[in-house]
Amino acid sequence: MTVAVLAASDAAPYKALMLHAYEHAADAFTSTPEERAKEPDEWWIKRIAHPEGMTVAFGDFAGESLVGTVALEFSAKPKTKHKALVVGVYVLPSSRGNGSARALLQAAIQFCKERGDIRALQLEVTEGNTPALGLYESHGFKAYGVEPMAVLTPTGFRSKVHMWLSLPSPANAG
Repeated sequence: MTVAVLAASDAAPYKALMLHAYEHAADAFTSTPEERAKEPDEWWIKRIAHPEGMTVAFGDFAGESLVGTVALEFSAKPKTKHKALVVGVYVLPSSRGNGSARALLQAAIQFCKERGDIRALQLEVTEGNTPALGLYESHGFKAYGVEPMAVLTPTGFRSKVHMWLSLPSPANAG
């Protein structure tokens, strides 16, 4: 297992992994594989390595193969630029159970701590996704609300649990 920041050159394997995720974990995502397959290469590059630094993605590699990912989205708005949104968390079923998701999430949290201007991480997780909820709670994320009927999936409407993690200010860090 090797966790690294993804670069624009990783866009093709990232796209393939996420299209797999949208198809095989449909209840976890608000996008469909058909919708995302239509996106141009530039969209995928911006998703993992935005030229203005508005996104960053991490990948877990087994050898040369991308087997897991997590991305962060940042805000340019002055009133919300202290927050980052955790998106696109996915690990291939064949790579689960080896700490991949934990390492990816830790890398994202550490990145935000080192960046210094992020005070809160936010995410949404499908209600009933016990493994994901446990992962996020083990890293200190707290639920602050449930959005009913948040997404219509192949199995019906699903609610999303909104979670957040407070990060220390740079003056209090360390």
